[in-house]
Amino acid sequence: MNQIKYKKIVVKVGTNVITKDNGLLDIPMMKKIIIQLVKLKKLGVEVILVSSGAMGAGKSVVKLDKKTDEVGRRQVLASVGQVELMNVYKRILSKHKFISAQILSTKEDFRDRNHYMNMRNCFSSLSKDNIIPIVNENDVVSITELMFTDNDELAGLISAMMNVDALFLLTNVDGVYDGNPEDKTSRIIHTIEPSAPRRQFATPQISKFGRGGMMTKSKIARKLSNLGIITHIVNGKKNGVILDLFAGDEIGTTFLSIKKISNVKKRLAHAYGQEKGTAYLNELATNIFSNPDRPLSLLPVGVTKITGKFEKGDIIKIIGSRQEEIGLGIAQYGFDTAHSLIGQKGHRALIHYDYLFLNL
Repeated sequence: MNQIKYKKIVVKVGTNVITKDNGLLDIPMMKKIIIQLVKLKKLGVEVILVSSGAMGAGKSVVKLDKKTDEVGRRQVLASVGQVELMNVYKRILSKHKFISAQILSTKEDFRDRNHYMNMRNCFSSLSKDNIIPIVNENDVVSITELMFTDNDELAGLISAMMNVDALFLLTNVDGVYDGNPEDKTSRIIHTIEPSAPRRQFATPQISKFGRGGMMTKSKIARKLSNLGIITHIVNGKKNGVILDLFAGDEIGTTFLSIKKISNVKKRLAHAYGQEKGTAYLNELATNIFSNPDRPLSLLPVGVTKITGKFEKGDIIKIIGSRQEEIGLGIAQYGFDTAHSLIGQKGHRALIHYDYLFLNL
């Protein structure tokens, strides 16, 4: 293996990587992935594993009545399956004299300041020695608004929170294509620069047993690149793919990161729970900020409501028209001025781009 590029990484394993066609766990594949992570740990790399697969593990343990509703089915399979999933990881890791640590998370953990700091401190402590933290969404309690888009989003949030060097998204396709992957003329895009224009290169399909898809992965990767974090999207079913990437092989798709990140944006990335007010966006502004293709500042014309009491320099939260959290920013003027300018054109930005952090 050549010179190691990264000292701290998050590896996310998709459902379709560690499950068979029938939805049950593919234990030999799980062993191959863990062996690679153990080798990296022995070389001094800090590793956090985000693993799907609880539902698949649950299917091997319990057979549900067909009358069970979808929410109840998900909760039962996840609660039973998470135990089985962790037991499999525990058995594999113990053979290498490593220890598994389980962390279950919901979106609420990233919204509450105390939860956020507790999680970050926990990961920092677990990343030492011969422990590999294994994270999954808490599907038992994560219903509707508490759900992540998928574990790709969870992996991206953890990557930002821990300021890792790189995120590895292991999926069952070879990378991001320049067209429909089923079209024989389509080719893999091996490198995507942070400045590259947003393109419709990701198809909208989701995985067979999970909730994620290439569009979600690409969106997360592009946002992480603005935090100085590189993302690799690779076929996790290929033998040794993680170690091959560390060796410098050109595999899958790599989203490069910008070279320098302002200290302000780094601070905002970890500032949830510290906001003093909230700015609510109209539908047009929400759509623009949800899919930015250029640097954006928040102007009063895109705001429909302002709440809280804040002064110039305070952190405020940005909420979209569908009540989704868009991001955080530093107010360029206080509440009274912001409130008086709601919906008006021709005024300076409430939040300038240099003081704005957009969510994953």
